[in-house]
Amino acid sequence: MNNRALTLFLLALPLGLMGSVQLVFAGVSHFIFDDHEEVEFLLPALGLVACSLVLLLFKRRINMQSIGYRTALLYAVVTWVAMGVTGAIPIINATGVSFTDGVFESVSALTTTGATVLSGLDAMPKTFLMYRQFLQWLGGLGVVIFVVAVLPMLNVGGMRLLKAETPGPIKDDKLTPRIASTAHYLWLVYLAITLLCALAYWAGGMSLYDAIAHSFTTVSTGGFSTHDASMGYFQSHTLLMISNVFMLAGAINFALHFRVWESRDFIAYWQDEENRVFILTVLAMTAAITWVLVSSHYSELTLETLSDTLFHVISFITSTGYGASSFTEWPVLATFLLVIAGYMGGCAGSTAGGNKFVRNILAVKYVAREMKRLVHNWGMFSIHYQGRAIENSVLNATMSFLFLTAISSLVFSLVLVATGLDFWSSITAVAACVNVLGPAFGELGSNFQPVSDVGTWVLSFAMILGRLEYFTVLAILSPMFWRR
Repeated sequence: MNNRALTLFLLALPLGLMGSVQLVFAGVSHFIFDDHEEVEFLLPALGLVACSLVLLLFKRRINMQSIGYRTALLYAVVTWVAMGVTGAIPIINATGVSFTDGVFESVSALTTTGATVLSGLDAMPKTFLMYRQFLQWLGGLGVVIFVVAVLPMLNVGGMRLLKAETPGPIKDDKLTPRIASTAHYLWLVYLAITLLCALAYWAGGMSLYDAIAHSFTTVSTGGFSTHDASMGYFQSHTLLMISNVFMLAGAINFALHFRVWESRDFIAYWQDEENRVFILTVLAMTAAITWVLVSSHYSELTLETLSDTLFHVISFITSTGYGASSFTEWPVLATFLLVIAGYMGGCAGSTAGGNKFVRNILAVKYVAREMKRLVHNWGMFSIHYQGRAIENSVLNATMSFLFLTAISSLVFSLVLVATGLDFWSSITAVAACVNVLGPAFGELGSNFQPVSDVGTWVLSFAMILGRLEYFTVLAILSPMFWRR
C-alpha cells in the first residue's frame, strides 16, 4: 500500500507541472498572442492543479525515507501515461480531434517522437503551436528528471527514479555526488543549449517566434514544427546547418557537455568513445546515402545535395525527424538507410531515441569477441569500453535490449498490417515510434492520419515503450512485478 500511496503522491508533481504549463499558456494566449485560446488551456489547468493538491494529501500516509525500485519503475511509466493524457486536453479543445488522436499527438510531443496526425499547421493559433513545441522541450530531458530536481524539498530520495528514467545501459555516470544537484545541472545544460539555439536561429533569419519554437524541438530532438513543410518552409541552408549543430548537441550525452564546459577541454568530445563513433557514423551514413542518390540519378553531386543529405541523416540518427525536402521520394535504399539510422539513435544520456551508440558499440564488440572465440577456443577475451572492462551483466542487458527492439518492431508491424496498413508503411511507422523518431514512409509520408484508432493506440504505446527503453514498461506488465 505504501508503494501505491507514494506513487500517487509523487504523481502530484508532474500533474501540477502540466497544470502550471497550461495555466501559463492561457496567459500567453490572452496577453501575448491574443488568439482567444484562453479557455482551452485554463479549464484543464485548473482541474490539474486541483488534482495535484488532492494527491499531495497522500504524504501523511507514506514513508518518505526511500523509494524502492518497484515504485520507481511504476512511477516512471504512470507519469508518462498521465502526462500524455492530460497534455492532450488542450490539443483536443483547440483542434477538435478525437480523444485517440489527441492522446497520440500529446504522447508524440512529450516522448519527443514528432509523429503527427495534424495538418494545416500554418493556419493554427500561435499559442497552440507553441504549446505543442514546448511539450517536446519539456519531455526532452525527461519529466521524471524534473521531479528528481524538486524532490529534496519534499524529503524524498531520487536516485532510483533517475535510474528508471535515464536511457543507456551504463548508469553510474553522475555529475555530482548529490543526485538532486545532478538533475539541476542537467537542466542547466539543457536550458543553456536551448537559449543558444534560439539565438542562432534568430540570427540565421527566423522570426523570433519561430526561433524560440524550433529551439524547443531541435535541442529536445523532437522535430515538431510550426509549419507543415517543417524546416523546408524556410528554404535556407544556413538554417539547416544551424539545426545540424544543435540536433547533434541534443543527441550527445549531457553529462559530457557538462564535463567539457567545466574543464574547457573540447577535445573530450573526440576522446569519448561513444561520441567519436557517433560522429564518424553520421559522416559514413551521409556518404553512403549521397552515393545512393547520385548513382540512382536522383540527384547530382553538389553542395546542395550534400547539405540536404547531411541534414536528413542527422535528423534521423538523432531521432529529431525534421524534413527539409521531399526525402520521402528518395530511392528505397536511401530511405531504408534513414530508417536504419533511426534505429542506431544518438548517445546515452541525451534527448535522442533509438538504441543509443553505447549499445551499438558493445554489440559489435560482443559479436567480434564471439568470432574470436570460435577461432581460439581456449582464448580469454574481455570487452573494454572507454578503457575499462565491461561486466557480463551489462553485455547481457545490451543484447537483450537489441533482441527486444527487433521482436517489438516485428510484432507492432504485424499488428499494424492487420489493421489495414501496407507493410512498408507499417514497418516505418513502428520504427518512427519505438525510436521516438517521427517521420514514416509510404501511406504515412505526410502524417499519421491514415492509421486506424487501434493502430494509433498501438503506436502510442510503442512511443512510451521506446521512450522508457522497453524494460521499465515490460517490467510492470509482468505478473512477478505485482507479487509481494
